Amino acid sequence: MKDSLDLNVIRKEITQLDQDLLSLFAKRRSLTLNVAKSKAHQVRPVRDQQREQELLVKLIQIGKEQGLDAHYVTNIFQTIIEDSVLNQQAYLQQLKNPNIKTPTVSVAFLGDKGSYSYLASYRYFSRRAEEIIEFGCASFDDILHQVESGNVDYGMLPIENTSSGSINEVYDLLQHTNLSIVGELSQPIDHCLLTAVNTNLEQIDTIYAHAQPVQQCSNFLNKQDGIRIEYCDSSAQAMQKAAESKLANVAVIGSEEGGKLYDLMALTKSIANQAENHSRFILVARKPVEVAEQIPAKTTLILATSQEPGALVDCLVVLKKYDINMTKLESRPIQGRPWEEMFYIDLEANLRSSAMQDCLAELTKLTRFIKVLGCYATEQIKPTNVPAKALEE
Repeated sequence: MKDSLDLNVIRKEITQLDQDLLSLFAKRRSLTLNVAKSKAHQVRPVRDQQREQELLVKLIQIGKEQGLDAHYVTNIFQTIIEDSVLNQQAYLQQLKNPNIKTPTVSVAFLGDKGSYSYLASYRYFSRRAEEIIEFGCASFDDILHQVESGNVDYGMLPIENTSSGSINEVYDLLQHTNLSIVGELSQPIDHCLLTAVNTNLEQIDTIYAHAQPVQQCSNFLNKQDGIRIEYCDSSAQAMQKAAESKLANVAVIGSEEGGKLYDLMALTKSIANQAENHSRFILVARKPVEVAEQIPAKTTLILATSQEPGALVDCLVVLKKYDINMTKLESRPIQGRPWEEMFYIDLEANLRSSAMQDCLAELTKLTRFIKVLGCYATEQIKPTNVPAKALEE
């Protein structure tokens, strides 16, 4: 009885400490927001990675003195720093674009609740809106139509995956829309095999899934015998079908987080071909946004070159001339013009910068067609490097 009472006391103390930690995290977040406010009228980058590195090294040393593992301390504070950076960026963007600040937004995404696009939408707007009006769509084309027609404010579109590569259908649709890219998000993708009832892998003979997860989990699926894949329009639809079936021989590929919305349980976790599996999403809207100078920005454009040797190389030389880094180059066929290609390019640059404006002026002279699809804040926050010596025990 005494041991049971002691355990209850210990658990109570842990719960209280967890609550205290949450209060401290909230206080720290509030202070970092004040940092953003102090930078609002100064052209100073949100990040000071030299200071971040010095802070991490100091915290690692303090942690060691208290018996804490260096990697444990590093992981915790890198997450805290990332949260701080993203919150500061969101605040500065709201100041830069006051006309679009609103507590409620409507978002179109592929599928229904629980889909990866649904989860990406909630993650992106968790820092920007108090309420999300959901609008699930059956296709990427429908998402663009809902935004273009004014039925919703934004559309969330997956554009590429680290395992399966570019989502060509989205690139092709971007050729023919007047919408602007106004944001991006990199979402970790942890594919699981989910079931509605307690079962085992040997009993599974039918798997519901969207085509993209099937491609990204091909190694796992190829090892399974006698399994039939039932393709669905979205991961959400696949999870809904599995949930309704309540059969021991039926499973679905989806996220554990999304599966919980349908009372599904993870039978097998982490079944993707690559352990580090991420999808990049873009957010589109009817009007472009301006990106605060303090924030790292990306500019996405499409262009078509002349059909002459070295025409694309000439364009890339211009980027080098203005010291603009290219993070993505994708070619897609131009509809109605056989053997001609349209090039999609992501650049690490703010559209308003003098370098980017001069670069665009030169590219315009070299190309048959050029169009800026959008300039937006980048949310791919790279962790601050910690010297190896600091991590040594």
